[in-house]
Amino acid sequence: MKQLSFKNRIALNYIITTGLLILVVFSAIYSTVKFTVYKHLDENLMIEIEDHLKEIKVENNVVILMDAEEWEEREHNSVDVNPVFVQFLDLNKKVIEKSPNLKNEVLVFHDSAEHFKMFDADLLGSTVRQIQVPLHIKSKKIGYLIIAMPLTDSAKVLNNLFETLLIAFPIILVVLFLIARFFAGRSIKPINAITDISGMITKDNLKMRIPLPKQRDELHTLSETINSLLNRIEDAVEREKQFTSDASHELRTPLTVIKGTLEVLIRKPRDNKEYEEKINYCINEVDHLNMLVDQLLMLARFENQRQNILPESVYLNAVVLDVINLNSGRINSKNLNMKFEAEEDYYINSDNYLVVTIFRNIISNAVKYSNHGGEVSVFLSKENNKINCKISDNGIGIKKSDLEAVFNPFFRSNSSGHPEIKGTGLGLSIVKRFTKLLNIQFHIESKINIGTTVILEFNEETNTLQL
Repeated sequence: MKQLSFKNRIALNYIITTGLLILVVFSAIYSTVKFTVYKHLDENLMIEIEDHLKEIKVENNVVILMDAEEWEEREHNSVDVNPVFVQFLDLNKKVIEKSPNLKNEVLVFHDSAEHFKMFDADLLGSTVRQIQVPLHIKSKKIGYLIIAMPLTDSAKVLNNLFETLLIAFPIILVVLFLIARFFAGRSIKPINAITDISGMITKDNLKMRIPLPKQRDELHTLSETINSLLNRIEDAVEREKQFTSDASHELRTPLTVIKGTLEVLIRKPRDNKEYEEKINYCINEVDHLNMLVDQLLMLARFENQRQNILPESVYLNAVVLDVINLNSGRINSKNLNMKFEAEEDYYINSDNYLVVTIFRNIISNAVKYSNHGGEVSVFLSKENNKINCKISDNGIGIKKSDLEAVFNPFFRSNSSGHPEIKGTGLGLSIVKRFTKLLNIQFHIESKINIGTTVILEFNEETNTLQL
């Protein structure tokens, strides 16, 4: 079955709802008219019953049911204009008197019908509204009175009304469907425009945006949301391009250096000391290249992939001490005063490898950017059910304008001012990403020539990872 278009589905749903509503309204109209017609007939029948019961009298011990003049009235003598059929029965339900307009017909007494209750019956091949009541003279039952009025005109009115409503119902539905389809088409024009413009947006054309409608309605919100999404996609693509460009540059630089050094080395014979010097230089560049590749692979592996996280109990005190020991050579070479204080033993439920990587990058940076003879301190404490780790140094610091940029891959603040300090610019980017994956609050404060402080905050109550 062919799928209906969105425009037709809107119109169809509208018609189904409206059709049900119209059906209820038409049913209410028909029922109201029918009730009014029957109520009018029933009221007239009750009036006739009351009038005829008053006309029964006894003269000379003879019961007179109706004056002769009364039978000559038009309503009892005609079947053409609003006739009223009257019939008297004895106790045996035999006809005593009847109105002239009944001619050779008689009104049938219905034993199942209650007295003074109106019901429909047949007479002369037509439907009549009939009522039958007992006759009493001085509390003595003498027979029955039956009065009927034809329903022909009323039934014709009701039939005409029913046919009119029945014919009008599908016509109204068709007209409403066409109107609804027309307005639905106009309503979704902005959606079609959004679709067309979205189809024109490609990875090479991310600058285009969807025009915002003048009215601040749902379509305005949708357009804003799509534009916001496009902004994020454009930013992500630009970052990806920049990352790729920077990564290729960072990888190409040590390779170029190694190649150039080796080419110079083989141009002419050299003594062992010179060979050793150049080879050691190449080894250092290879180590730098290995570190860069490892960090790039690490970023790619944990790119918002929580499924790669392996939670376990992590002893923070031991992690800090191990990382300090790994940097002991550089600490000693720069004659740094390394301090570590912990109020107690602290444990968290996290990924040990990522936590170690976070501390390695932060403490390594603190050591790297500290001045000779400076101080690096690590302090663990607990406050308000939170474990805090504060890592401080009194090194060269970071410019305030660079505090946000230092989290971008390959960005190094004032690297040209300190060419002696080597690095890839990936450390803080890795820290930022891993702390986000592990739900660790990460904050950095720094001032030029005063130092840098990094604060890590672990929630003790929720040390389980939200995978």
